[in-house]
Formats: sequence, structure tokens, C-alpha cells
Amino acid sequence: MRFYTIIINGQETPAVSVDGGQTAFSLDSLGYSYEDMNQLICRTTPEELETMKKAAAEAVPEKSIDLRAARFCAPIVRPRQDVICLGINYDEHAKEAGMYSNEAFGGERPYTIYFSKRVNRAWGSGETVSAYTGLVDSLDYEAELGVVLGRDVKDISQADALPAVFGYTIVNDVSARNLQTRHKQWYKGKSLDGFTPMGPCIVTPDELETYGGPGNLRISCTVNGQIRQDSNTRYMIQTVAGAISELSQGMTLQKGTIIATGTPAGVGMGMKPPQFLQPGDEVVCEIEGIGRLVSPIGE
Repeated sequence: MRFYTIIINGQETPAVSVDGGQTAFSLDSLGYSYEDMNQLICRTTPEELETMKKAAAEAVPEKSIDLRAARFCAPIVRPRQDVICLGINYDEHAKEAGMYSNEAFGGERPYTIYFSKRVNRAWGSGETVSAYTGLVDSLDYEAELGVVLGRDVKDISQADALPAVFGYTIVNDVSARNLQTRHKQWYKGKSLDGFTPMGPCIVTPDELETYGGPGNLRISCTVNGQIRQDSNTRYMIQTVAGAISELSQGMTLQKGTIIATGTPAGVGMGMKPPQFLQPGDEVVCEIEGIGRLVSPIGE
């Protein structure tokens, strides 16, 4: 299944697709009442999700929504907590980041880097990201696999971690490199309003398995149609299961927690010379089996 939040009659509306993202049904039309995606994730059981899938498969076509014409929100518009991010989680990205700023990104990394990203509201596919001209002089993109937890976990093993996942999405970890490096930690430079485009949907693990699962997905990013990032999640240093397990040691991860798993090589700061985003650019992050996350850049 694929879960969306789309605008219907001016309202943010949770919807579900069972045909690979061609059409969807609002959950209201199927007889389910959820205020938002957070509520759906927190209140549904695996058995109820199966019932929902069956209801969508049997729904009359007249109730369907053509997703090609839909206006998308982020699937989780207002995360319950800050997004947890993995830093420098692909070897080739580690090399390019170190060449851009050894002080900020270089050195030995025997352990996974974790940081958080403030998200008052996540942007959806098609929503314009501000360049913050005058504040930011080095706006960058980062295509990442996003993980959404479906149950509370603490002290979980790697073997038990993946069954705790509700689904997967795309996150563009938009970054202001001048702010990120200026403050000697990454929180401010990652957390301006609009810096967390997400979507277009959350894909459930069973559907993603047909593409090889979270550890074997092509991940890419284009800017104005030019390919910048082109890799595979198999090259992540820390795996999805490893990150969930490690983060949960001594710390409860709640239902709905979003984890962004790091970006591969090809970001703007890694180019020679660096090529940062400008107003009028269009960024498209794509992950196999999930879809395309489009982010136009405004002033």
C-alpha cells in the first residue's frame, strides 16, 4: 500500500493507493476517520491495515482520485518530533564532504553520526522551497531514504528492527551549508522552514520488497534535469535495521518517528566548483519503488 496526504476541497486528507500509485481513495470514502497520518500510524494495527487494503481494492472506481492531478502534501505534514538524521552515511559522500570542509566534515568516524532536524511542517512534492536569499549563500539538496516507524521501540535488536517499520518515503534534507558549518553543528543549517520536503507517499514494507527492500533501492537526484546523485541504498554505511537498533538503545523511538538515512555522493558542495541551488531551479529526488519528490526553488 501507499499512503498519501493530499488536498481535497481545501483540506489535508489521508488517502491510500493499492495500484502502485495510479489512483487513490480518501480514507473517509472507505469509512475510516483519521485526522492525519500521525493518527493513522498510531492507532491502526497490522490487521486493520489489511482490512483497509481489502476495502481499497474492492472500492468502486467512481470514488477514486487520479493521483496524476492531485495536489500533494508531505505524507506526514507535521511530524510528532524532530526528524532523526544520519550524517555521512555513504562512503563517497564522506569523501566529497571532507574535500568541501575538512573542519566540518572530515576526520575519523568510528560511530554513526546522528543529528536532528526541526520540522514544524514538512513540505510536499511540488511545494516551493525558499532559497532565503540574503541569509543563505550555499543552498544544497540531499536525496535520502526516509523510514517511518509503526510502533514504539526501545532496546530493539537489528533482527527485530525492520518489522517495526510502518513504511518508507523520500526525504530531501535541504541544507544551508554556510549556516551548517558556521555553527559547528548542523541543526540550524538543516532546519529552516521548508527544508524538509517529503513524499510523495509512504510505501509499506511489503510493497517495497518487490523492489528489493530498503537495502537495495536506486536513489537519485536531478537539478533542472541534470543528474547529480545516482547511487543505491546498498552503499549505506549504517543500515536501516542497524540505525533503528542503535538509536533505540536506552531511548524510546515512538510510533511515527521519521529517520532520514543519509545521502549519497553528488551534492552541490561536492562539485568542482560547488554548484548550489538558485531561485528558479527544480530539484527532483527519486527512489526506486517510492516515486519522485519535486522541489522548485523560490526566492
